[in-house]
Amino acid sequence: MSGRAPKRGFASRPADPERWIKASDAPPARDADVAGFTARLTIDVTPELRGRIKIAAFRRGQTVADMLRDLLTREFPPDQGDKE
Repeated sequence: MSGRAPKRGFASRPADPERWIKASDAPPARDADVAGFTARLTIDVTPELRGRIKIAAFRRGQTVADMLRDLLTREFPPDQGDKE
């Protein structure tokens, strides 16, 4: 009966708790620009278009959100503004 290893829980305790606690102070892995996003944009698209967008993002190695942010930034540069 002693042949079984003890069952591990969902999360194991860190070997070095001090280093683990200080790791939360590290900056996030994403760009600092992400912190500046404060609005959510919702659009209605067909399921087929949504699928094509997701596939395109996957092939480029990006998230859909990052890919669409880049697209919108290209199409609507910050210096363009409304000139009426």
